Amino acid sequence: MSKDNYGVAEKYTIPDKLWEEIQGLIPKGEAKKKSGRPRMDNRQAFTAIAYVLRTGCQWNALPRSLGASSTVHDRFQEWQRAGFFELLWREGLYAYDELEGLDWEWLAMDGAITKAPLGGKRHRREPHRPQQKRNEAEYAG
Repeated sequence: MSKDNYGVAEKYTIPDKLWEEIQGLIPKGEAKKKSGRPRMDNRQAFTAIAYVLRTGCQWNALPRSLGASSTVHDRFQEWQRAGFFELLWREGLYAYDELEGLDWEWLAMDGAITKAPLGGKRHRREPHRPQQKRNEAEYAG
């Protein structure tokens, strides 16, 4: 593990071995438009982005030890425009294929089946008797 965990639990940091694989895929930084603070370290930025994606927290809820939320979000958008995350996904698939194997002939998009929002009330099935409620046992007496 890296010596610097950016003030978060070790499970949210990027292992050194994984970072060695990732850092070569990161696009070169955009030219700075103004002077000021130096550019945030790529590893810290990636750790912060992974933290948001893993925890599901909002950008503004990012622990300050990982960097300013606006800076991290800017880097996320920069890397997104550069195609970094798609490249990372693709390289991850190839690495997994080498380790475990993928059946490239049978692929599917991720999906989910859920109830339609606000649907079903108008045309749903009615109980057999007015006193009987849905999923309620009949009165024995």
